[in-house]
Amino acid sequence: MSLVRLNIKGISYSQTQNGAYALILNEYEGDRKLPIVIGAFEAQSIAIALEKEIRPPRPLTHDLFKNFADRFDIVVKQVIIHKLVDGVFYSSLICERDKIEEIIDARTSDAIALALRFQAPIFTYKNILDKAGIYLKVNPKKEDEEQDSILVDDVIAEEIESATFEKEGYKDKSLEELNALLDEAVNNEDYEKAAKIRDEISKR
Repeated sequence: MSLVRLNIKGISYSQTQNGAYALILNEYEGDRKLPIVIGAFEAQSIAIALEKEIRPPRPLTHDLFKNFADRFDIVVKQVIIHKLVDGVFYSSLICERDKIEEIIDARTSDAIALALRFQAPIFTYKNILDKAGIYLKVNPKKEDEEQDSILVDDVIAEEIESATFEKEGYKDKSLEELNALLDEAVNNEDYEKAAKIRDEISKR
């Protein structure tokens, strides 16, 4: 089975599951998106890794794993999303130490949070992307493209089309107010909120 490389498109709040987020992975050389439901903690951890300018006051669990691995010369070479069963994605960390490769089972959300910290590529198998991937309509007027789409929940579909965090509530804030809110969010370890505020600041 052939591997397909993915990158991270964004994270959206999932209104279909309380406290859950939709991690959107993008086909590296293609138009398909792979939405994966993850928990709030993992969403925060991924958001903080994506927003490199935000630094938590204390290391998160995934940061601790990275520090531990660095200390003992363990490198995560790549992440493979290798199985999909009943809507649950299963992943493996491909690790290396002293030129010896080991495969470690991991939750997909944890695996991706670590991949970001190790700058490791993310892959899945083509059959998984064929089964769970969805197409975004570049030109929604073409009705024939509807046939190529995999149906998803309407709310998730709208979130994937935007493929970014919602930024409502910050547009009317001044830069001074936004920076104060950013500091408060970081101090409260609410990194997902901090990422949203940082996005709004970067637009000014």
